[in-house]
Amino acid sequence: MINRIEILRKHIDEILLNMTDAEERRCAYLHLYGVAQACALIALKRSGNTELAIMAGMLHDIYSYAKMDKKDHAHKGAVLAREILTSLQIASDTEIDMICDAIYTHSDKDAVHDDFSEILVDADVLQHCLYNPACEIMAHEKNRYEKLKREFGIE
Repeated sequence: MINRIEILRKHIDEILLNMTDAEERRCAYLHLYGVAQACALIALKRSGNTELAIMAGMLHDIYSYAKMDKKDHAHKGAVLAREILTSLQIASDTEIDMICDAIYTHSDKDAVHDDFSEILVDADVLQHCLYNPACEIMAHEKNRYEKLKREFGIE
């Protein structure tokens, strides 16, 4: 059986290693793989597809880091993720659609999405809030973070 996560990780690492700014590269590693781990945790808790959730987490901000451009990164990132997944041939069309749909909507923290997309949105929030608990939580993430803490029994 092929290990799709490791195949994708190697591809993402190639992209990140080509980043010239060491601080941005560090942030990229921490954020992409931190969100991927949070995706795994949330997917396990909610009985979601853990493998696909991890892949979505690994890819969700790849456009921002590959192109050093945050403008409309969720929508452009969904396109880049589709290109990557298609070229690596590690996911079915249905799986690619699920992953890319989640990436496309992950920046919209106020909306409620389908169950799979919610895993990515919540994982993104969790990584932001847990990266440095001394930092103030951004207003648009506060409600989701409080719901996540309740979901995991952290009051």
